[in-house]
Amino acid sequence: MIESRCIVLLKLLMGNEAIALGAIKAGVNVVCGYPGTPSTEVLETVAKHNDGSIYVEWSVNEKTAMEVGAGAAYSGARTMVTMKQVGLNVASDPLMSLAYIGVKGGMVILVADDPGPLSSQTEQDTRHFAKFSNLPVLDPTTPEEAYEMVQYAFELSEQVGLPVFLRPTTRICHACAPIEVSEEKINHKPEGFIKDPKWVIFPSLAYKRHIEIEKLQSHLSDLFDKSAFNAVSGQGRLGIAASGIAYAYACDALKAMGSDVKLLKVGTPYPFPKATAESFLNEVDQVLVLEELDPVVEEALLELCAQKALCVKVLGKKDGTTPCCGEFSFEIVYNTIAKYIGRDVPAAAEAPSQPLPSRPPVLCAGCPHRASFYAVKKAMKGKKAVFTGDIGCYTLGNAKPLNMVDTCLCMGASISVAQGIKRVEPDTTLFAFIGDSTFFHTGIPGIINAVYNQTNLVLVVLDNSTTAMTGHQPHPGIAKTMMGNVSEKVSIPRILKAIGIKNVWTLNPFDQKAAINAVQDASQINGVSAIVFEAPCIAIIPKPKALSVENDKCRACGLCVKEIGCPSQYVTADKKVHIEPSTCYACGLCKSICAFDAIGGEA
Repeated sequence: MIESRCIVLLKLLMGNEAIALGAIKAGVNVVCGYPGTPSTEVLETVAKHNDGSIYVEWSVNEKTAMEVGAGAAYSGARTMVTMKQVGLNVASDPLMSLAYIGVKGGMVILVADDPGPLSSQTEQDTRHFAKFSNLPVLDPTTPEEAYEMVQYAFELSEQVGLPVFLRPTTRICHACAPIEVSEEKINHKPEGFIKDPKWVIFPSLAYKRHIEIEKLQSHLSDLFDKSAFNAVSGQGRLGIAASGIAYAYACDALKAMGSDVKLLKVGTPYPFPKATAESFLNEVDQVLVLEELDPVVEEALLELCAQKALCVKVLGKKDGTTPCCGEFSFEIVYNTIAKYIGRDVPAAAEAPSQPLPSRPPVLCAGCPHRASFYAVKKAMKGKKAVFTGDIGCYTLGNAKPLNMVDTCLCMGASISVAQGIKRVEPDTTLFAFIGDSTFFHTGIPGIINAVYNQTNLVLVVLDNSTTAMTGHQPHPGIAKTMMGNVSEKVSIPRILKAIGIKNVWTLNPFDQKAAINAVQDASQINGVSAIVFEAPCIAIIPKPKALSVENDKCRACGLCVKEIGCPSQYVTADKKVHIEPSTCYACGLCKSICAFDAIGGEA
């Protein structure tokens, strides 16, 4: 008789990697999503460790990913959908209906929140979406707990027949920790799709399901009261309630102080574990609530105090005890707890007297977007024009000296916002900039709207052959998928022509003469015209030898530096321009600007 053994390995993992490996262990069958920091590495890690039994895809947007995941879950598959917090806005339409329809296979919606925000338009809190949609949400406090939580989330989803949110924040996603990872995994075999009227949403069905879902919330709250993810520890009449990364900071701070207080850990903020929280509140006189981002736990405790007539003072965001916005840190939590329990704050924990210098992000040296923006800027010099921007690396075109992004709202909005401005200012030339991945994400409907409503504007597609900002993921315009298959490349110019745009230019932005001429011609056309600037991102091509400046030819005019702001160029004490060879990609844009032919050759 052969005894089978489960091999457990201790691995140093990023939080996102831990979530991915936890999903694989849970027997996930389908993983789909759209790249967005800080969530991206989850899907990529699943793809990296895929033994061929998991279907993995980067969908064109989060709405599509949610719907693909729903179909798989209807068929009994264990499914995970990944995105960042603003991506959930895009996916909210199918999400709300999916909460009523329900699922058969376990479905985990991984939404990574971005307090700060560090790389997002907003720092919205996904826990509100959980409450809004009446879906459970799990809030990991460490990468180790995230590994366990994602496995529990699949089980919970199948138990209650609903999708379950897993909501790590940036520091959980990107922190690293040693985690015991089992090589054993569940072999989950989907039953397949079974026809049933329940999969078709109708108003009458929705009303009945809403009643059932509301009743289910009480059951879920009772279920979470028994969960190890919610716990009470410590002693004394002073209490602290914490969730997410704030709980980990609180534990570290209390350990550093050598203090012990009554501590409530909330790992399931919705539905709220009322019995656990009530027991905690009965043993304290006041509570400090620590959480990112909004006062979700704080409001739940205040509501519980009101319902149960508990005379407990609750401190947190609402009274200004903790910051109402932004990311927490160990120092913030340490200082807050120290003041709360009456301890002196050591000098080491105070904020530095001299703030760190600001380092705003810039377009990379050699980035083709710089050449595209510069061509449009030169072509429209002296003319009344507005340049609407979108979400991607090219948003950085708003910075000096380019100053070429006047608006930025959300994915795909550049094209629609431009149409609104044009209706108010018909004498203004409108340019809408959008990247290739964003074009496929949510750009196409806006373009169709512009064509249908006969709006005069110039669409500029910045095609750098990748989803650059989030780590160079593939998209429909690239002939490959996350499953390693070669796919049919979807042509952006052909889509534009099929939509009804008659004048479409496709050219390399580093050919500045041709680019400027195309922009000038496009701006004179009635209706929608389009320019597709095609040049690869520097991160996906081999680095060429750098250009150099011939010192005797340089007249120290500084025009190349002032015009394009390339980070590879700098001015020395003699006021001459020099090029840093380690970062120069020899794009030639500065060379085309130099009036004295001083730039060229190799460094």
